[in-house]
Amino acid sequence: MTDTDHSSARPPELPADLGAVRTVLAADRTLMAWIRTSLSMLSFGFTIYKFLQGLADNNQIAKTDSPQHVGMFLAAAGTGAMVLGTLSYWGTLRDVARAGKFRLGRSVLAIALLMSLAGVALFWAIAKRLV
Repeated sequence: MTDTDHSSARPPELPADLGAVRTVLAADRTLMAWIRTSLSMLSFGFTIYKFLQGLADNNQIAKTDSPQHVGMFLAAAGTGAMVLGTLSYWGTLRDVARAGKFRLGRSVLAIALLMSLAGVALFWAIAKRLV
């Protein structure tokens, strides 16, 4: 196999076209912004849930399901944001892949999928009051 024969080799990490490279890198940055937003909502939801639950457990506020509902709402919003951002990112990568072959597996995509799973787990834990 010569240096110019890449038919059986792995596709390159990024497209050959510089415009496509900029598009992929912009999509990476956008997904990272979705990850930050999602993480903020998830952590704020968990914090509010535990704080209000602690106040209710110490009889400082009336016992209600409000902490659970607020925590579940923010966990669902954070997870939804992560899923929507990931789907948008994947669509952008698929569009760019039509112009030239490159690897669609990117580290930011792996982090986004991990965050999506974490959001689902947090939502379930609050819903089942396991946290």
